Amino acid sequence: MRFTVSSTALGNKLSALSKVINSKNALPILGDFVFEVDGQTLTLTASDSENTMRTTLELTESDSNGRFAIGNVDLLNAVKGFSEQPITLDVNQEQSTVKISYQNGLFSLPIENADEFPMAQTVSDNSHTIILPNALLAENINRSIFATAQDELRPVMNGIYFDLTPDCLAVVASDGHKLVRNKIFSMSSDQPASFILPKKPANLLRNLLGKDGGDVIIRFDERNAEINYGDGIIQCRLIEGRYPNYNSVIPQNNPNELRADRAGLLAALRRVQPFANGSSNLIRFHVENNVLQLDAEDYDFSKTATERVGCEYLGQPMSIGFKGSAFIEILSNFDCQEVIIQLADPSRAGLVLPSEQPENQDILMLMMPMLISD
Repeated sequence: MRFTVSSTALGNKLSALSKVINSKNALPILGDFVFEVDGQTLTLTASDSENTMRTTLELTESDSNGRFAIGNVDLLNAVKGFSEQPITLDVNQEQSTVKISYQNGLFSLPIENADEFPMAQTVSDNSHTIILPNALLAENINRSIFATAQDELRPVMNGIYFDLTPDCLAVVASDGHKLVRNKIFSMSSDQPASFILPKKPANLLRNLLGKDGGDVIIRFDERNAEINYGDGIIQCRLIEGRYPNYNSVIPQNNPNELRADRAGLLAALRRVQPFANGSSNLIRFHVENNVLQLDAEDYDFSKTATERVGCEYLGQPMSIGFKGSAFIEILSNFDCQEVIIQLADPSRAGLVLPSEQPENQDILMLMMPMLISD
């Protein structure tokens, strides 16, 4: 079997696929790319057994059909330095080798039988479907993934929860201390359905999405999902289990409202946070008379810091503690100019919202308070 392909196109596809491959694999062949030629189309596949990525590209020439597997490290190292040029792969199945010729040279690599590569789990016929614009899904994954947990005892918290209801699609992530909930009103269903997307395929997706238009089609059942993002397909195993009732932890009446410039508050927190206690990372927020005062202290090392930030505040004077690094993460994942912080009392969760919601969306982030001593 012999075929010719663009070096740049092949290198780009292999680079994207390589991110799904683990450095150590239970099955050695999971360290390979699978090449499958059918007519003038080359299909490339990579997997870690739980997540499988597949993409296609057009061939310049091809003399027959066939499939084989080839180690990812050697092939990536070989092709990533090529300038744009045609490269030809001459496959000898009997000798289990492929010769790759290019403008100024030739190299040879061993290949393996692609039939040993494990098949991805398919989605059942009674699956549900979600269709979202490419950029919208990327935006929601980017905004949510930082809030996922790394909890062996509660694995359901380690992914992004997609909750399809008759009103909207809610995209939720939480680690028990902070929570992100994005409502997308342009997507709803009379038949409620949900799934928990693990962090690895979510990270793969956000690196692949947002580069062009079009829609992403997500088909899912109780165990697996198939995500068609236009340029390829990701098949992944979902996190099984019941996600906590996120709506029950969101306070419905936080009467004290603070409005502040997001960039200014974020910069102030970044200056104050290094002076907080290394273990608790506690920062005290005191708000009164349109001034927000941030205080951090670490008496073990005789360090303290105070900074005042102008704001608009409607409510009772209040002091409340938050984890500085987590609040920085929350503010960093908004792209609005102003944020609204809604508070009730020092023992109840605070809400952070953008001053203007994006069209057909409702974004909310929640932060649990920390105990402060008067």
